Amino acid sequence: MLEIGDFRAGTCSGVTRRSFLRFGSSLPVALGLAADTVQAQTDEMAKAKSVIFVFLWGAPSHLDTFDPKPDAPVEYRGPFGTIPTRTPGVHFSELLPRTAMRSDRFTLVRTNVGISSSGGHPRGGTVALTGFEEVPEPVQQPTFGSIIGKHRGHTGSLPGFFSLTNGKLTAGGEYIKGDGGGILSRAHDPFMVGCSQQGVVKIPSMKLLKGLSPAQINDRRTLLTHLNADRAALDSGAVRDWGRTWGTAYDLLMDSRARSALDLTRESEATRARYGQSEFGQSALLALRLAEARVPYIQLNYSRDCDAFNPGFEIGWDTHIYNFELLQDQLCPIFDRAFSALLDDLSDRGIMDDTLVVCMGEFGRTPKISNRAARDHWTKCYFSLWAGGGIQGGRVVGESDRTGQEPHSGPVVTTLNVGTTIAELAGVNSQARAEMKVLEGGTVIDELL
Repeated sequence: MLEIGDFRAGTCSGVTRRSFLRFGSSLPVALGLAADTVQAQTDEMAKAKSVIFVFLWGAPSHLDTFDPKPDAPVEYRGPFGTIPTRTPGVHFSELLPRTAMRSDRFTLVRTNVGISSSGGHPRGGTVALTGFEEVPEPVQQPTFGSIIGKHRGHTGSLPGFFSLTNGKLTAGGEYIKGDGGGILSRAHDPFMVGCSQQGVVKIPSMKLLKGLSPAQINDRRTLLTHLNADRAALDSGAVRDWGRTWGTAYDLLMDSRARSALDLTRESEATRARYGQSEFGQSALLALRLAEARVPYIQLNYSRDCDAFNPGFEIGWDTHIYNFELLQDQLCPIFDRAFSALLDDLSDRGIMDDTLVVCMGEFGRTPKISNRAARDHWTKCYFSLWAGGGIQGGRVVGESDRTGQEPHSGPVVTTLNVGTTIAELAGVNSQARAEMKVLEGGTVIDELL
């Protein structure tokens, strides 16, 4: 089922009802004008035809997940035990049994570092998604997805960059600045798609145009009459934005293959159940379908808001209180189930080798347990997971010190290096990056390749 605004259209055997849309400023449309055709052809030499960036917004504790310290003092190690993985000598938290059994499919990096001045939300989110600190608009650096989406372009009617969330990522009402096209222009912002716990796919920025019948959809003159009459309801910025992505929205709605990629009812009930009845789980299944459709970049967000307690949003990883309870009861079980299912299906459907999966938060959490029996923000050391797209599985790159406070050995991996490595594997080589003036100063993480 595909839900567009307040309107639902069945997609298993064609559109049973058609609608047109009103677009908010987050998804501008060009009406009566040619679509922006600025795009690069897919680089056939790219190891990764699609990238799935799993963003654990809110920052999970590395000591309680993928870098446990069972021999550290009690004020560091936490209450959870450790379990062996399929990687000899490597142990994860007991909260991640499914992922531990699939460690042979990915490489774990334990020496990611952030920028100390960006240790809060949402500045840390900007660094995580762009590699750079937040700066005043409009000179913000573009997110990794915008870079790859611009270089690789659309896949048929599907945009080159999807962000799977029910709206812009937020931290208690404040938005991440570096979540879109930045200096590359808003034309390269992500196409946002949300997913309910039941697997209903939603495009929140779309609304029905009142008074437009299904029979009038393909009549451009009638369509333009309705749209022109409705312009007064939009701010001038949104009207100007209409000149950019008419083709993206209209073609996606009219293209049966594009609609199919967004239709989770094409998956069996058993498959959908394996991912779990959660927003993240069903979104992970949607990410799989978009990767099958060869969308260049899919940002799979665990939650829209980073906070663990924010009414109206799913729980995020910002666990300043109840860290251990939330990890045990909700966060890790939901992630473990969905992420392991995603790895399985990418492999079973034969697209793991040319789909790059990167999983990380914006930073880690304090190795030393706080006086609230939880963990706070920590930029000096955390983890990332890398699978597919030319990455050899079953390895650990880098080691943190005995209490997980800082890197001890191996490469010090910055988010700029993360973005540069993703871009390189996705076919955006150094020349292309230089021409776009993006990821300047970044280097590839050689130890991963």
